[in-house]
Amino acid sequence: MLAVLSSRANRGIEAPEVIVEVHQSNGLPALSIVGLPEKAVQESRDRVHGALLNSHFEFPMQRLTINLAPADLPKEGGRFDLPIALGILIASGQLTLTDLAQYEFLGELALSGEVRAVHAVLPAALACKKAGRILVLPLENAPEAGLIKDLTIIPIKNLIQICAFLNRQTDIPPYIASQNQSAFTDIADLQEVKGQQYAKRALEIVASGGHSLIMSGPPGSGKSMLASRLAGILPPMNEQEALETATIHSISRQGLDPQYWRVRPFRAPHHTASGVALVGGGSRPKPGEVSLAHNGVLFLDELPEFDRKVLEVLREPLESGYIHISRAGHQAEFPARFQLIAAMNPCPCGHLGDARCHCTPMQIERYKSRISGPLMDRIDLQIQVPALPPQELSQMVANGESSAQVRERVLKTRLWQLKHYTKAVALFNNREIDQFCQIDEQGAQLLNQSIEKLNLSARAYHRILKVARTIADMQQSVQIQLPHLSEAINYRRVAP
Repeated sequence: MLAVLSSRANRGIEAPEVIVEVHQSNGLPALSIVGLPEKAVQESRDRVHGALLNSHFEFPMQRLTINLAPADLPKEGGRFDLPIALGILIASGQLTLTDLAQYEFLGELALSGEVRAVHAVLPAALACKKAGRILVLPLENAPEAGLIKDLTIIPIKNLIQICAFLNRQTDIPPYIASQNQSAFTDIADLQEVKGQQYAKRALEIVASGGHSLIMSGPPGSGKSMLASRLAGILPPMNEQEALETATIHSISRQGLDPQYWRVRPFRAPHHTASGVALVGGGSRPKPGEVSLAHNGVLFLDELPEFDRKVLEVLREPLESGYIHISRAGHQAEFPARFQLIAAMNPCPCGHLGDARCHCTPMQIERYKSRISGPLMDRIDLQIQVPALPPQELSQMVANGESSAQVRERVLKTRLWQLKHYTKAVALFNNREIDQFCQIDEQGAQLLNQSIEKLNLSARAYHRILKVARTIADMQQSVQIQLPHLSEAINYRRVAP
C-alpha cells in the first residue's frame, strides 16, 4: 500500500533528491499531492491518470496521497510524472518490485503514456552519479545525461516499456554516449581580419592569460570582427570546465546542445539588455548572460550604449567569478568566470579627430562618462583600434596568421601557466601576484612613474603586473623583463 521512489528537483545548478511516496488507503476516490508542489506538479494528476489508462493499466478507485519530500523544497515542472505513475502502480499492486532503491526516475508523461523530455537533466545526472544509482529518464534526454562518465542511464520511450523492464520482462540496454567532440569549424578565422596587428597581438595576450579587453575605435575598424574571433584562439576546456558550463546551459531557458558542450561559449547581448538579463534573476532565479558565458567570452558591443546601472552589475562577477542572486523566497549562486571583451567608439559619432566629427567636448565627456571608472579599472587591456588604411583594406587576400596558428601558441602558454601556477594568470589573487609577478628595481621605477603619470589605481597596478606576467609566459620567461612590463603598460590607453 506504500511505494517509495527517488527523483531529483531543480534548484539553481543543484539537483537535491526528492523522495516520492505514494500511499493508497480506503476512502472515496481522490488524489492529493503534498510537499510544496507548484501548478505544473499539481497538474500531474491529470497527466498520470490519462497515461495509466492509455497504457492499459487501472487507475485505483481509492484514496491516493502523494508526498514529495522534503516538504520545504519547492517542486516545479513535470519531471515527477514518471515516479508518481510508477508509485501508483506499485502501491496498487499492479507492479511488484523490491530493488527500487538503486534507481532514480525523471520524466514527464503524455496522455498516451509516452515519456517526454524534461528540463535541467545534467545537474540531476551529476547528483545521481554521486549517489551511485541508475538514472531512468526519457530517451531524448539521454545524450545530455550521457556527458557524465561512468553513469548508468536507462533511456525509455513510454510507460509500458519501463514497467516491463522493472518487471524483468524485457531488457533495455544502457545508453552509450557518443565520443564525437565538436571542433572549431563553425568559428570565424582570425586570418579574415585585415591589418590590425597591434589589436591581434592584444587579442593573443587576452587568450593566453584569460584577461579582459576593451577596444576603442571608429566604426568599421574591425572591433567586432576581432572579438568574434577570440573564441577560435582560446584553448579547449578541460572536462571539469566543460561540465560546469554545460550545467549552467542545462538549467537555462535555452537548454543545452550536447554536440557543442566542449566549445567555449560566446555571448553577445544587445545593448538594450537589462540588468536581470545580464546577471540573471526572476522569481525562481535563472542564470543570466554572465553565467551563460562562464569559461567563455562575454562581448559587449557599443559599451557606452548600455545603461550605466546595467554595466555596474558586472563589477562583482569580474572580481569574484560568481554572481549571488537573492529574492524574497529564493537565493541562488551561479558561477560567472568569463572574459569580458568590450568595444566602443571614441565619441558619439565615432569619428573623433576626423573632419567629419562635430561632437562638442561636453558631448564626448557625457558619452564616455556612461562607463564608470571602477568598471574600467577592472578591465586588464585597454587599446585603441584605428581605422584601417585604404591600402590594407584593398588587399584581396589577408596575410595574417590563422586562428589555428595563434591557438597553438596560446595553448602552449596556458600549459606553461598550468605547470608553474596551476591556473591562468588572470585568476591570480593578491598573494599570488606578490609571489609570481615580481619585478626588478628598474621595472619598479618604470611602473611607479607610469602610475603617477597615468593616475592609475592600486587595482590597475595589479592588472598591469598580471598582463606583464602573461607576456613573459608567452616567451616562457621565468622573470618579468622590462620589455614585458613596458608592453603591459602600453595596454592602458583608454580612459573614461
